[in-house]
Amino acid sequence: MKKTTTNQEGMIILPIIVILPFLILMATYFLNLSVASFRLATQDQFHTHAQFSTDAAVDLAMEEINEDSGWTGTAGEVDLVNDGKVRTTYQATVADVDSDTKTITAIGRTYRPVGATTPESSVTIKVDLRAVTNGGTFSLVTGVGGLYMSNSAKIVGGEVFVNGEISLQNSAQIGLSTNPLNVQVAHMNCPEPANATYPRLCATGESGQPISIQNSARIYGDVKANNQTSGTGMSNPGLTASSGVTPGSLPTHDRAAQKAAITTTITGSAASCSGSQTRTYAANTKITGNVTISNSCVVTVQGDVWITGTLTIQNSARMIVANSLGSTRPNIMVDGVTATFQNSSILQSNSSGTGFQIINYWSTASCSPDCADVTGTNLYNSRDDTTITLQNSASGPNTVFYSRWTRVNVNNSGAIGALVGQTVQLQNSGTITFGTSVVGGATTTWIIDGYRRSF
Repeated sequence: MKKTTTNQEGMIILPIIVILPFLILMATYFLNLSVASFRLATQDQFHTHAQFSTDAAVDLAMEEINEDSGWTGTAGEVDLVNDGKVRTTYQATVADVDSDTKTITAIGRTYRPVGATTPESSVTIKVDLRAVTNGGTFSLVTGVGGLYMSNSAKIVGGEVFVNGEISLQNSAQIGLSTNPLNVQVAHMNCPEPANATYPRLCATGESGQPISIQNSARIYGDVKANNQTSGTGMSNPGLTASSGVTPGSLPTHDRAAQKAAITTTITGSAASCSGSQTRTYAANTKITGNVTISNSCVVTVQGDVWITGTLTIQNSARMIVANSLGSTRPNIMVDGVTATFQNSSILQSNSSGTGFQIINYWSTASCSPDCADVTGTNLYNSRDDTTITLQNSASGPNTVFYSRWTRVNVNNSGAIGALVGQTVQLQNSGTITFGTSVVGGATTTWIIDGYRRSF
């Protein structure tokens, strides 16, 4: 039987000739797509770097402006990252629109190679800023006298604002390693010796540094203090700024309005009590002369009280804020030289947790106690005269103790709401855990009011 064969050589060439161009076209297309995608991804990465640089410029500008409202910008480009292949820079300029408005123009740029003069990508952001003045919420505010702590006195709660200086001796302490506090010091206690220009902000190198820490005393917290270069004795994080603290005002109180509202007048002897006696002070009461509350006597206060003489509360006596006042804090205005709280006496809050404001207006000025303002040598001479004293476990957990022109002295005391004075002194074994904030140390903060991309 004869075998038949078929010769099929060369038949594959035709399909290859037809298909190969399509394969080449497809490969070229995918290669171009890959290259384009890589280029797009690279450009996107450059853009992201530029965006981050712009954000860095805004962050820097915000920090600088809140430390110095007169800051005008970086004066050119600043390198942010340079890894030898890619370089990113930022630039910020600040323009004043008016006294309460500024505009930041922030530009971030990415360069490749690092020596290139034309950026691969650039992002520009305009940020509108608005000034917000807040009165401050601190538990201890001093005027130009300052804060003086000695022995084992401690502040373990509440923020601290000092217009003058801080002196810590022995084992005195502000904050805890586990609970750091914010501390601001303006250094506004010049010139020395005082003259008619007192007080004013100290210049760099004038009157030393505003914070003095001796022995084993410490500050745990974020410390900002004008003209302070030494951070010894400070941690968590310690000294973070040596400028930018704006001197602040002490809390306000309308003395004239309280006097004008008086409807009842009694004598100091009628207002005083001892032992198991009780007293009730009506709202808008004026007490002429000295007042002494002692030996477990209980006084209920229904509103503002004006005492023309001194005030002494001692020996477990109590002064209580009436429940009817709710959250309204009554003012006990004392014009005499001293307001003294001692021997386990208590200024007791009402059921709403509202305490008193004890405010003393005495000063060495001839206009005392009705001075609208005290400056110059009169203020310098008044700042170290003690007009409010707490000692031997006296306490006022939600009460503000306020010596307007003079010194508050706390010696072995219990719980305290807040302390305000031209000078505040804490000594011996008093450990103060503040429970009340006061409006003081007024500062201006710049906040973002608008944020927009500029093309």
